[in-house]
Amino acid sequence: LPCHIFNVCFRTVEPLEYYRRFLKENCRPDGRELGEFRTTTVNVGSIGTADGSSLVKLGNTTVICGIKAEFGAPPTDAPDKGYIVPNVDLSPLCSWRFRSGPPGEEAQVASQFIADVIENSQIIQKEDLCISPGKLAWVLYCDLICLNHDGNILDACTFALLAALKNVQLPEVNINEETALAEVNLKKKSYLNIRTHPVATSFAVFDDTLLIVDPTEEEEHLATGTLTVVTDEEGKLCCLHKPGGSGLTGAKLQDCMSRAVTRHKEVKKLMDEVFKSMKPK
Repeated sequence: LPCHIFNVCFRTVEPLEYYRRFLKENCRPDGRELGEFRTTTVNVGSIGTADGSSLVKLGNTTVICGIKAEFGAPPTDAPDKGYIVPNVDLSPLCSWRFRSGPPGEEAQVASQFIADVIENSQIIQKEDLCISPGKLAWVLYCDLICLNHDGNILDACTFALLAALKNVQLPEVNINEETALAEVNLKKKSYLNIRTHPVATSFAVFDDTLLIVDPTEEEEHLATGTLTVVTDEEGKLCCLHKPGGSGLTGAKLQDCMSRAVTRHKEVKKLMDEVFKSMKPK
């Protein structure tokens, strides 16, 4: 058998053993080192009908985020707060594993993860979304749609959300005291007050011991566990997501944390460059 055909057959029949042979040499079948991330790109403001949007690519994994701002009544138990409502959509478009209909387990887990990141990082203080206490507040609907799922969806979604929120501009709103109606000034818009910049870094664990970063879909499937660490620009831990699988020692967790801090600097630099290159509207 020619070598390339043998490799394809071996990978199909014994995918885990195929991977182990690469991992022993401290590399992966796609040519990356164990601690190497895929090429990451971000575009912002690409959806004209949204109030803020972004497109993030992490290798082949592609996520688009569109944010729509609407009016709503503040919650009765928090009359001085607005809302941020995230939703992750994993449709059949992005992978053969997903079906049409109500969101599956993975989409629900991803949506809850993003909600936890928003809450724990305080990326936006919900008080900033209040227009008139007890009367009117902004509701930010954050739709994250996966166009291509090739692993590490949580990192891509977190990055896309942050970039889209930084792109949002809301018009000035005043309450008319005589009519009690909202008056919107579309000529005077302002950006959201982004208070922290949470960045997610995901790992896959092979054979209970070996850590690799930014796993592909195939690597996630073959791994004995996964872990996602979310940090802010000060290196503080915002979220730790570990859905079962093999355990990690304290030393391994510390290693993940330090790598996450390094990754945060790379992502923040990339995002800063993109926003700097954009001309003011």
